[in-house]
Amino acid sequence: MQTQEKETLFKEAMGNYPTGVTIVTSSNEKGEPVGLTVNSFASVSIDPLLVLWSIDHKVSSLGAFKQADGFAVHILAGEQQELCKTFASKDTDRFGTCEWSISEHNLPVISDAFAVLECKTFKQVEAGDHTILIGEVQNIQIDKEKDPMLYHRRCFGPIPAEFYGK
Repeated sequence: MQTQEKETLFKEAMGNYPTGVTIVTSSNEKGEPVGLTVNSFASVSIDPLLVLWSIDHKVSSLGAFKQADGFAVHILAGEQQELCKTFASKDTDRFGTCEWSISEHNLPVISDAFAVLECKTFKQVEAGDHTILIGEVQNIQIDKEKDPMLYHRRCFGPIPAEFYGK
């Protein structure tokens, strides 16, 4: 199988794998907030509590995330589609379009997410054209009144009620 064909099939397979949608935030060396939409998020360990996400080496905020002591993972609520698009866009004032504050752990935290996991950077691993950032969870907030967002086939939105048998 040719490399190009494998890449195409790989992207198709991954695009058909349903995942949640997150926004990951931190601060750069000037203390300014940085953030981006991420669907490469997963749990790693219970003891200690570890999560991971990956960032493409071409992303402009890579250096900020690699130098930061921590990051916040926001598991988006189903109704946060516009926010998801904003943080996936280039050359936009991402934090100007949402409510956010600095947490006790000195991380920019966006309001109204389904859940927020504030993490201390545990380890970074170079893997191909991405860096995997592993974080030790320091604080967790969950809004049990909300449902999380789903990403599937390059589309995202709320999980359909039928999924839960409603």
